[in-house]
Amino acid sequence: MRILVAEDDVSLGKFVRKGLESEQHQVYLSHTGDEVDYLLSTQEYDLLVLDLNLPRVDGVQILRRMRANNNDTPVLVLTARSKVEDRVALLDLGADDYLVKPFSFSELSARVRALLRRRAKPIEEKLRICDLELNRVDRRVTRGGKEIELSPKEYALLEYLMTNAGRKVTRTMILEHVWQHSFDTSTNVVDVYINYLRKKVDGNLQPKLIRTVRGVGYILSDGMEFAVNDKDDSSKTAPSVAS
Repeated sequence: MRILVAEDDVSLGKFVRKGLESEQHQVYLSHTGDEVDYLLSTQEYDLLVLDLNLPRVDGVQILRRMRANNNDTPVLVLTARSKVEDRVALLDLGADDYLVKPFSFSELSARVRALLRRRAKPIEEKLRICDLELNRVDRRVTRGGKEIELSPKEYALLEYLMTNAGRKVTRTMILEHVWQHSFDTSTNVVDVYINYLRKKVDGNLQPKLIRTVRGVGYILSDGMEFAVNDKDDSSKTAPSVAS
């Protein structure tokens, strides 16, 4: 799961991140409120662990803005406020749970697991857009009824694009979800694999489903929702990249 930890205490933030990473979560750590605001507006997370005493923009403001913008990401608040009325106010603002400082990591971990269980949604067995279909049970991909052979990494990339069909995804988002760790931002591994997919999924077929969004990244779409740049990058020289 993707968890954003917002904590102004650097050592505490690192402690929480290390513990959550040991439980196989992808953890992103921020120490300032304005950065948290930006991250929430550009990325999706399965959970926000939110300290209230953040510099520049405090946690209460962040929580208010999230709910005002219909961001339903679960929020676990870390607070030194122990009065009942303070905790009630936080829950009324939209917090899903709270943990009073100081706390043990075991309790934090248990509360995180509980919130993530509530967040979990049934996984669709089949994804479909236009005449492209991906079956998650047997990992079979077809277009127009014709089977497409994909490598494991190509399959993972296509699954991510289809899960987010109609939404623009950045190269960074793709790297974090498909490769599940950070790459040098100068790498062209995403572009290389997008080209692989285009040749197999689109080829000479119409409509072209995998599209480039100039200055952003990519989108998988039948072309009706967004005006995007359809230019195929396959003409560029792309080195081989190990999956």
